[in-house]
Amino acid sequence: LSRIHEITKIDMWFLRQYEELYQLEKEISTYTIDTIEKDLLLEAKQKGYGDRQIAHMLNCLESQVYNKRDELGVNRVYKLVDTCAAEFEAKTPYYYSTFENDVETVDGTRLPDNESVVTDKKKIIVLGSGPNRIGQGIEFDYCCVHGVLAAAECGYETIMINCNPETVSTDFDTADKLYFEPVFWEHIYDIIRHEKPEGVIVQLGGQTALKLAEKLSKYDVKIIGTSYEALDLAEDRGSFSKLLKENNIPYPQFDTAETAEEALEVADKLDFPILVRPSYVLGGQGMKIVINKKELEEHVVDLLRSIPNNKLLLDHYLDGAIEAEADAICDGENVYIIGIMEHIEPCGIHSGDSNATLPPFNLGDLVMQQIKDHTKKIALALNTVGLINIQFAVKDDTVYIIEANPRASRTVPFIAKAYGEPYVNYATKVMLGEKKVTDFDFNPQLDGYAIKQPVFSFNKFPNVNKQLGPEMKSTGESILFIDSLKDDEFYDLYARRKMYLSK
Repeated sequence: LSRIHEITKIDMWFLRQYEELYQLEKEISTYTIDTIEKDLLLEAKQKGYGDRQIAHMLNCLESQVYNKRDELGVNRVYKLVDTCAAEFEAKTPYYYSTFENDVETVDGTRLPDNESVVTDKKKIIVLGSGPNRIGQGIEFDYCCVHGVLAAAECGYETIMINCNPETVSTDFDTADKLYFEPVFWEHIYDIIRHEKPEGVIVQLGGQTALKLAEKLSKYDVKIIGTSYEALDLAEDRGSFSKLLKENNIPYPQFDTAETAEEALEVADKLDFPILVRPSYVLGGQGMKIVINKKELEEHVVDLLRSIPNNKLLLDHYLDGAIEAEADAICDGENVYIIGIMEHIEPCGIHSGDSNATLPPFNLGDLVMQQIKDHTKKIALALNTVGLINIQFAVKDDTVYIIEANPRASRTVPFIAKAYGEPYVNYATKVMLGEKKVTDFDFNPQLDGYAIKQPVFSFNKFPNVNKQLGPEMKSTGESILFIDSLKDDEFYDLYARRKMYLSK
């Protein structure tokens, strides 16, 4: 240990903790799922090992560990966070989970001491987006808070699950109950079994919450709003493109590949430049525009090393196209488009990094009509209930579909603030089935234009590559109101739009 301390300068106290964990890991590895004892399993859980990690040590499945815990009675208990630092009795409904030994009562029954009391009201759980990072910031916090407030207006008891202290959704007075837990399957499933809600809202917490939809539907937990089948259809490019074909909606030529050899075969059919991207990622991670076979091969090998078994998508990149996006609310029958935005930068820069104007400044009536028609067709074809965001590329007056996300996107709060309308509130009521789209009086108010400007933290990271591309780099956004396109600030942005483009 002292040798490790010399090299790493990590405090001895932490190194001893690591050593303890390592010894525990070695001990668990000598057992199988059938022979492991309750005390050892409890100790592993108390030291913070997840079911998935324990499953790895015992060479079995995560669900087997979960069932074993159930059988041995090693269960999570919920404790109140003491918001009064022990001076007064805390009454805020703000919980965290832990594992502890059972408490024996006078008549000999053994029970864990659980401080989270379940009421008999109808409950809705809203999943948050976890820690802030690039691609998943404060915008989803806005959506979660408004979703919680809307569910409360509809008479539900609201339960928020999120683990980021820097957000409003984790303020103790936002939801009726707050579980300060990782947005992770094992934690969420325990809370669902404890609280027994009517359903779970996954659309408002960005990609983190959306990824949990598959597990939820597998375990028969009701997803409020758009069903898992529809969410998966939009994520799976193959079936999504089939849907576009059936509805006569144009999209860039594409194909999928799982190895470097397949990717090179695809390249012969598609023509360069080609946009390469992995499936199921957030903020355009690992996306790159390649212009020859050597680059393509290097990038594909690189991606498959970091994300094994991923399906890679190769699109023909529409050079010099204009990018636009639309957000809409749909109840399964009617669609209302809340806003259409045009990106000032050319197509190929991630939508989170580009400046965008609301309403569009340079799209003709023909293009606008196509955008509206495509949005309505796609929202209905995906059986959307709630919010949907669709991204387009416009080239030679034809509107191509880049992708559709059946969830709240990072532009929804921007549109809601620019137009002064509570769109997330409306969408949540639609998801809960309380209202139809036709029940609301939409009355957007905006003189001039609103411009969404990304905020970069490059000055804090001087050695970062500053070139913008399909991978997101901005850490926030701001809103700029201008009266007309003659405004100097708009002219500045428009003149600089190609400055950071990488080859």
